[in-house]
Amino acid sequence: MLTFIARRTASGALLLVVISLLTYVLLSVPDTDIGRQLLGQSADQASVDAKNAALGLDRPVLEQYADWLTHAVRGDLGTSWFTSEDVATAVWGRLPVTASLMVGVTLVTTTVSFLLGVWAGVRRGAVDRFVQVLGVVGYALPGFLVTLVLVLVFAVRLNWFPAIGYIPFAESPGGWLSTIALPVLSLSVASVAGVSQQVRGAVIDVLRQDYVRTLRARGLPPSRIVFRHVLRNASAPALSVLGMQFVGLLGGAVVVEQIFGLPGIGSMTVTYTTRGDIPVIMALVMLTVVGVVLINLLVDIVIGWLNPKARAA
Repeated sequence: MLTFIARRTASGALLLVVISLLTYVLLSVPDTDIGRQLLGQSADQASVDAKNAALGLDRPVLEQYADWLTHAVRGDLGTSWFTSEDVATAVWGRLPVTASLMVGVTLVTTTVSFLLGVWAGVRRGAVDRFVQVLGVVGYALPGFLVTLVLVLVFAVRLNWFPAIGYIPFAESPGGWLSTIALPVLSLSVASVAGVSQQVRGAVIDVLRQDYVRTLRARGLPPSRIVFRHVLRNASAPALSVLGMQFVGLLGGAVVVEQIFGLPGIGSMTVTYTTRGDIPVIMALVMLTVVGVVLINLLVDIVIGWLNPKARAA
């Protein structure tokens, strides 16, 4: 198992380096005069050139990337070109908002998807058709439409939750929960639809296995067969889909944070990308990639623990 984890960790580290290099090179391709943007159109060319040189933009791109990578490995992500704010401090201040959304969506998706998937796979018949219809509707509805309906019903009409804004957990746990409830529900609809269908299919496949018939013939209670034997073998494909859904959620968080006025990583990404602030963009990209790598590593470890054959893949 340790060899399996070490191999996956090494693959993740290599992926981080490759993506950071590609991102830095692609961000440096546009012929954007950062010095001119910072000093204004009325600045003379000598001042603009001096500003670009002070930022290191007069050097080759690969040399700039090597300098950035060296500092990043040491924990120094630099300062924003436009606000002079320490990048690590700025990102760290926004991280709790997006982390709240991701954790909330993952918990809701995992709980609801497994309940619906097992219910449909075991009961079949009308229950199965009902869950399938829910899955198709949830997957077909556009995310922005779900968000607008939730805001209209639960924030505007019923006034149960605030339509915009964010309250930190340290200030008020109840207020924090009320501000992330609608964004979490909005992001969870499509995720639940996809993962629940995967769980349903996996449960049905496992229930058809010979060893399940043997367990039934031996008189084991149905609940014990499902939760101790079937669910363990059916979880692997569902966890793989859940990991991929998490990657998609990061993109959805950008839109949701904009709609609900949440000061998270998503809204920060939009603001700094339009400016071309490379130090901040690189920090946000790497934070996202690290999150994806860690989630995939966690999913691989759980799948490897559930199914030892997967460790050799």
